[in-house]
Amino acid sequence: MDERLVAFERLLNIMDELREKCPWDKKQTLESLRHLTIEETYELADAITDNDLESLKGEIGDLMLHMVFYCKIGQEKGAFEITSVLDGICDKLVHRHPHIYGDVEVTTEEEVKENWEKLKLKEGKTSVLEGVPKSLPSMVKAARIQEKVKGIGFEWEKREDVWAKVEEEIQELSEEVESGASQEKIEDEFGDVMFSLINYARFINVNPENALSKTNKKFIDRFQLMEVLMKEADIPIEVANLETMDIYWDKAKIQLRKK
Repeated sequence: MDERLVAFERLLNIMDELREKCPWDKKQTLESLRHLTIEETYELADAITDNDLESLKGEIGDLMLHMVFYCKIGQEKGAFEITSVLDGICDKLVHRHPHIYGDVEVTTEEEVKENWEKLKLKEGKTSVLEGVPKSLPSMVKAARIQEKVKGIGFEWEKREDVWAKVEEEIQELSEEVESGASQEKIEDEFGDVMFSLINYARFINVNPENALSKTNKKFIDRFQLMEVLMKEADIPIEVANLETMDIYWDKAKIQLRKK
């Protein structure tokens, strides 16, 4: 038998045993697992950002366990089970890839995405944006919204036009701040700036969530090294002035660049 099938069957059998015999596993519900699944997803994302493939392997395993757990609970409720879940995704993939399993011809990745969104509308979706999860983080959600509407042709034609829109939104934000506008109005304009920047990111093939995640990590690494360097120099960071911290910030930056 295929080793993949053997391993997957083992996971299913272990899940059955845990659900029957383990006090903790017996208590779990769809609701109690939800926040744990979200946490595991972020841990997987961290492993990808860090390019830690060994950790990634473990995090994928954790998420697979959660998926099997949900299927077990679904089976107990008489709603669905692992077989129908897997058959459902297989049927969906076949249907939405007519260029592989049908007679549709495509030559680019963009054509594939456009066909995908159009097929979803034919399946009964009432809106192109219907499939965007409400609870997505705002930056990811903005990117997904823009990708969705692009799939049916609602898109800027030129990268330069998108950047012009970014500059326009920044100017409008600056004007509202300088004029002493209400906080609500400033927040609204700031949101427009963010949305337009995320839109521009797509045109330069940058994933904004990944880019910001890497910048966050870079800042943390530099700041924590700055703390170490200042401690080695016997300079308490809590009483140091900004000029001193800037000096050690630059030292940390130089050291990290050499790695």
